[in-house]
Amino acid sequence: MSDTAFDKLAPFIQEYVYRNKWHELRDIQAEAIGAILDGVDHILISSGTATGKTEAALLPIITDLHNNPPATIGALYIGPLKALINDQFERITDLLKDTDIPAQAWHGDVAQAKKTRFLRQARGILQITPESLEAMLINRQHELKRLFGETRYIIIDEIHAFINSDRGRQVMCQLERLARYQKTPSRRIGLSATIGEPCLAMAWLRGNSRREAQLIASEERSTAEIGLAYFQLRADDNNEAVGAQKAKHKPRESQDALSGELEYFEHFHQMTQRVPKTLIFANARADTEAIVMNLRDISARQNRPSFYHVHHGSISAPLREAAEAAMKDRSQPACTAATITLELGIDLGLLDQVIQVNSTHTVSSFVQRLGRSGRRGGPARMFFYSTEQAGEKRHLGEELPWNLLQTIAIIQLYAEEKWIEPPEVPKMPLSLLYHQTMSIVKSQSDLSPAQLAERALTLSSFQSITQDQFRRLLRHHLEIEHLEQTEQGRLIIGIEAERIVNDYRFYAVFEDNAEYRVRDKSREIGTISGPPNLEDTIRLAGYVWRVLKIYEDEKVIEVERVRGQSATYWEGRGELEIHTRILRKIRAILLSRDDYAYLLEPARQRLQSAREAARSSRLQDESILPLAPNRYLVFPWCGTRQFNTQLALLERAGFETARPCAPYYYQLESRAGNAAELKRELAAICQNPPGAMELSEQIKGVSGRLKYDRFVPPDLLREAFARDYLDIPGAIESLEAL
Repeated sequence: MSDTAFDKLAPFIQEYVYRNKWHELRDIQAEAIGAILDGVDHILISSGTATGKTEAALLPIITDLHNNPPATIGALYIGPLKALINDQFERITDLLKDTDIPAQAWHGDVAQAKKTRFLRQARGILQITPESLEAMLINRQHELKRLFGETRYIIIDEIHAFINSDRGRQVMCQLERLARYQKTPSRRIGLSATIGEPCLAMAWLRGNSRREAQLIASEERSTAEIGLAYFQLRADDNNEAVGAQKAKHKPRESQDALSGELEYFEHFHQMTQRVPKTLIFANARADTEAIVMNLRDISARQNRPSFYHVHHGSISAPLREAAEAAMKDRSQPACTAATITLELGIDLGLLDQVIQVNSTHTVSSFVQRLGRSGRRGGPARMFFYSTEQAGEKRHLGEELPWNLLQTIAIIQLYAEEKWIEPPEVPKMPLSLLYHQTMSIVKSQSDLSPAQLAERALTLSSFQSITQDQFRRLLRHHLEIEHLEQTEQGRLIIGIEAERIVNDYRFYAVFEDNAEYRVRDKSREIGTISGPPNLEDTIRLAGYVWRVLKIYEDEKVIEVERVRGQSATYWEGRGELEIHTRILRKIRAILLSRDDYAYLLEPARQRLQSAREAARSSRLQDESILPLAPNRYLVFPWCGTRQFNTQLALLERAGFETARPCAPYYYQLESRAGNAAELKRELAAICQNPPGAMELSEQIKGVSGRLKYDRFVPPDLLREAFARDYLDIPGAIESLEAL
């Protein structure tokens, strides 16, 4: 290799490239080397999974740290998952083994002795989670200049997992707070395989800094092999027993929970037995448990070895690590069923195939999961299982296979347009504002109201919050004794907030409910929301366990392994947003006659029957179908936010609505004698819609959506809801199109 980019790398990095038999640097790596070593901008590196993004950032950064060693930590790597940090730590230490540049992983599972040793002479590369970085900002405020005063680079891995969440906005607050302790604020390097509208992502990356952001995107196009199978499932006796037990204890199961249909799981079993390495994605923890338990049972009946694992956030770290190790070990077959925990960039080696159970909720998630296979230059292989519950179909809304249609729509949006959902950035993230306000006060001991306002409202996440809104928030904190004012007028943490702020769970902006730890003797299995009763059976890690003892004070459950069926004990998730583009693509697919080569015959037949049902109902001409006198079925073809806003508009106008299958359709009661009359009534709503704040007044459930909403004044929460969760123009546009 003699290209200019390669020549800029440190000799030990060049040796690393030779040792690993790279024939050449990839285009994004060559471009990133020049941009990082010769430029001053923040950089967004966007490229598919396994295309060398991490090395594109690390090779030049390590070169710079070697050539010009800073006196403090030189680079900060922020990752969304502990497992991803652990995985990347191995890659980083391999790059650094011929240098004296240290690297340290830092999260809750890392021994305190290692952290203390690193901090004595803090330099090199620190890999950290947002929660651990928050703890540093609060508890090591007087050491921040010593630790990060000369930090040159901040790598934010998988930034698509951050941008749309309070956790990502927390990261940006942290970086902007750190910049106060730096003579020259750090450059930010964002890494992602799935970015919709890179301009918005670069604006997020810039935050309130004065640097510009530069995009480095790969033009490489990988090939993909996709298949889509369809199964109609029936509830069986075992599942009815599980349902009865669930009702007894009232944990909520995923809507996608799988039946024990024998044919379905036998097909699944054959798919996973024919290749060495399979990664299965499901949309809920309960689904991964059901899949693995059934696959293990089939293997036992057929006297085959069982190589199945479960990987999700409620499985203990040792079991998750065992699953990861099994997937990386090329000498043995392995199959793991996972949720989002393996969607991100943990390197599992060469996977033969990825299986997705039912549709993802976003195109971004589909692209991320597709990219898990197809490494080392081969095609990505992804197989979909689309399921539908059998039962009586009373109208077209129930007749249409929404899961199958959404799967096809998501595949086609990416295949035809390379479209991915753009970031949605809220204007009033009040739960986060409470969190960062208390974090700043805790770290500084005391501040005047003006100082606190300056430190909080200059953070880019809160640029739309007014001084008046912040004053109202502070007054409320004083009233509920979360803040106190000293005789000198300074603000300190109040007595009611001490317990919250001093708890380690405060470092996280997402809800971290106390769960019950499940143990088999001394072995940790995982956690459940629980609690079950003594002698109940629970499903966890792909096995069934009988409850032997419950220690309420310690929130520990002792179990023993048994055979049979059982329930899972986790709280359900909130509503997941589906974008309008996906709904409109579903409609286009329903009304077209296009064939899709990846559909297996049952899926093709089910799509055809759905199209026939849509045509016979004249769905191509009408989105409002009569159900009964004064009762209508409405297909609004809009995303979740617009769907919910539309129903709020209708309910405000006096209509009775029901949403059995949001956001695909809803039912509407009206005195209108026919659809034409109803359309005139709807047109009247469109001509004089209320304002967002006025509409929000009638909506229940505005508070309690996010972790710290309960500490925000109700009137401010209403303002935030009106601004960030309602889309009146989008809802009106959809109503006018009916």
